Amino acid sequence: MTESGGGRVLVVLGGWVRRRLRVLHDDLWTFGPDPLPASVWLRWLPHGLVCLAAFVLMFGSVAQLSDGAHLGPALAFLLGLAPGGAVVLALWRPVPGWLLSMAATVAGAVVVHREQYIVAGETFTWPWSAAGIIAHLLVLLLLALRVRTRVSVEALVLTALVTYVLEGVWGGTRYQPTGVVAVVLSTVVVVLGIALRGRRVARAQLVEQTTLTAEERARRTLLEERSRIARELHDVVAHHMSVISIQAQVAPHLVEHPSDELIENLSGIRQNALEALTELRRVLGVLRAENPEGPGAPDNPEDPYGLGAPGTGSAPHAPQPTLDRLDALIGNTRAAGMDVATEIKGEARPYAPGVELSAYRIVQEALSNALRHAPGSRVRVGVTHLPGGLRLEVTNSRPRRPVPAYPGAGHGLLGMRERAAMLGGHVTATRTPHGGFAVTAFLPGDGTATTPLPHPRPTGEPTP
Repeated sequence: MTESGGGRVLVVLGGWVRRRLRVLHDDLWTFGPDPLPASVWLRWLPHGLVCLAAFVLMFGSVAQLSDGAHLGPALAFLLGLAPGGAVVLALWRPVPGWLLSMAATVAGAVVVHREQYIVAGETFTWPWSAAGIIAHLLVLLLLALRVRTRVSVEALVLTALVTYVLEGVWGGTRYQPTGVVAVVLSTVVVVLGIALRGRRVARAQLVEQTTLTAEERARRTLLEERSRIARELHDVVAHHMSVISIQAQVAPHLVEHPSDELIENLSGIRQNALEALTELRRVLGVLRAENPEGPGAPDNPEDPYGLGAPGTGSAPHAPQPTLDRLDALIGNTRAAGMDVATEIKGEARPYAPGVELSAYRIVQEALSNALRHAPGSRVRVGVTHLPGGLRLEVTNSRPRRPVPAYPGAGHGLLGMRERAAMLGGHVTATRTPHGGFAVTAFLPGDGTATTPLPHPRPTGEPTP
């Protein structure tokens, strides 16, 4: 190897060493708090047990240093206080606790190494005392439970390195070596702590992922429901635009001698209506392209009339239902074995197309929920025509047969609320005192809210 090549190798090696030392400094020379969290079942009992163990270790270390190493009371108490204090400190600041434990071990080893030449004929556990080993194991466990694996491994390696320097390099006479035992036990404790921390982190990530999945599923369901509502409302708007176009085309023939300005204006109205209708059809085609079954799909047993039951995707091009078709819907529900009673109050009057469509869909979804979640129950459908709008109420009694498992998650209720909120109304769904379920909705007659409407939002609302 040439001299220049050797120089480049030294430069690269020196740079790597500096980077590793910087990482080591950042990992193990930090004093930020990292408290041990409370146990789920035992709350603060583990903290109390650790503090009790630290108290016992402190007095055990003082007794060993004063009786075994023949240190003075003041020096023995000072050196014996450090291991117990390191354990308590590690509960809230694990890295400073480890640093204190290492410093106490080195200081105790130096002092006992000096004294052992004086105490002739006696041996002492060195460089780790029995109390020091137990305290350091607790500190390493508390450290490995809360810091990254790399930091735990670095602490273990430095523990082994300091032990090797004290026992293998420096050494002494008339002592019982404890370095191998301390390093082996420290390795076991660190591996255990890393495994427990990895399990806790994995469980936390699983809970977080489950929460995100549930939120994403609810958000996707909301978007699908809004898309379906948009498809239905596009049908209504397209119908009215077609009527406008036809009326604008026919209007000049209803006047004996229409002026050129009138013909031009009516022609412009018809042209604009046709352009808007074309755009509506284009958007509607994109929305309907998401329908997996499409036109000509086989009949759906839950929607034999082809009315487009929520979530079925059947009959996407069928005429949008109105309140006039509630009788057919209720008859279909009765044919499925459900006892349904109707009650209509007030004088029926024309409503905005969106109101009639949403009213039909709300009643349809409520009846579907009763069929699925309350088999054998009695259902009452109430329709009240009010001066300001339309009130709907669908109430079912307690189910009389076992309820089969159903993977629903309340998305039908979400769709009801979306429809009502779009028109300025509201929907309330709650359990009844007798074990049934009630869905109540109010829709303004013109589809717009002129005054703030009460919108109860019960917490913990169950799925019917």
